[in-house]
Amino acid sequence: MVTPAEPSPAATPAGHPGAVMAAPLQRGSAEFRRVNGALFAAGFATFTLLYCVQPLMPSLAAAFALSPAMSSLSLSLTTLLLAPAMVVTSSLSEVWGRKRVMSLSLLLSALLTLLAAASPDWPTLLALRTLLGLTLSGMPAVSMAYLSEEVEPRALGYAMGLFIGGSAFGGMAGRVASAALADLAGWRTAVAAIGLVGLVATLVFWRSLPASRRFRPRPFAVRPLLRSLFGHVADRGLPWLFLIGFLLMGSFVAVYNYSGFRLLAPPFALSQAAAGAIFTVYLIGIVASTWIGALAGRLGQRRLLWGTVLLMLGGLGLTLSDDLALVVAGIALFTFGFFGGHSIASAWVGRRAQQARAQASALYLFSYYLGSSVAGSLGGLFWQRAGWPGVALLVGGLLVVALAVALRLTRLAPLAGDPGS
Repeated sequence: MVTPAEPSPAATPAGHPGAVMAAPLQRGSAEFRRVNGALFAAGFATFTLLYCVQPLMPSLAAAFALSPAMSSLSLSLTTLLLAPAMVVTSSLSEVWGRKRVMSLSLLLSALLTLLAAASPDWPTLLALRTLLGLTLSGMPAVSMAYLSEEVEPRALGYAMGLFIGGSAFGGMAGRVASAALADLAGWRTAVAAIGLVGLVATLVFWRSLPASRRFRPRPFAVRPLLRSLFGHVADRGLPWLFLIGFLLMGSFVAVYNYSGFRLLAPPFALSQAAAGAIFTVYLIGIVASTWIGALAGRLGQRRLLWGTVLLMLGGLGLTLSDDLALVVAGIALFTFGFFGGHSIASAWVGRRAQQARAQASALYLFSYYLGSSVAGSLGGLFWQRAGWPGVALLVGGLLVVALAVALRLTRLAPLAGDPGS
């Protein structure tokens, strides 16, 4: 009697209900390196496109006769729409697949950035930047879910750190390049150049990222998607991690939004390019996210998260100085702590969520970018009322709450079978 052969991963398409679940990718393998390279490019493009306007806010304020708080809307409106849109697009990726959603997200975002460079007026620019929040929403949470599914748990912190490192590099490159190009040829040329970079990164990502091997599509049904969504909110640990994302990102964006205004004004009076060069401290974020992410994979997230918040508080204190070297050192320390904390929290969400990981990542990033929008714009009011000490007061308050939440998470009971959760 002949026994039918078992289906093999090669014979049955990935994602098919009858497909054999492939083994997770091991650190050091060729496929692991391809995934990290593709998602590094994706993180680079996402943050370049998102944050290229941040150092241009003084230029936009001058070009369109705006206040600093009004010019900050070019970023705040993007992140405001990005936050809820991620919950929708991450749910759709559970049906359509991870790579398809991410590739389309990057392509449309690059095209919108090119259109923004040709904006005839401020309302048009704001409308295009707001739409950018919608198109970019298919990238951050879905990429985190892809890594959580495809990579072995012990290497997840390292892989997530590399993705966040690409984001840090993109955020730095976009800010520095746009500031320098704005000095040479104006803000429109700077934004157009960033859009072209986004197109190239999209091509690299699409050609390099392997198709999902462990993803299982779900039929489109609203009730199960809502059930898993509310399940994440009801978890004992995930909502606190979502709150950490809000507080850390809100603090980070407030500091970076208004440090440019401070450095252009006395006693520093730097040029646009010199003030933009401060963003090279983002390179520290690449080191922090990768190193701390790998360290958390060995020692556990709960042992390190609160320490990264303390680093941010220490860096913030240094920025109150009128000595430029101390201000730069403070921003560098603050940046190190932020990217380290973000890599820990995002990997922790991926491990804590037992199903619909894209949704869990989306809820984390919803809070993350909501913090960017709220604190980013609120910081403008503190800046107008009290200058940099006012911004520091706002950020310090957010970080004190973040420290309390991080200490509470040290007492969170892990899930059965996963001490890292």
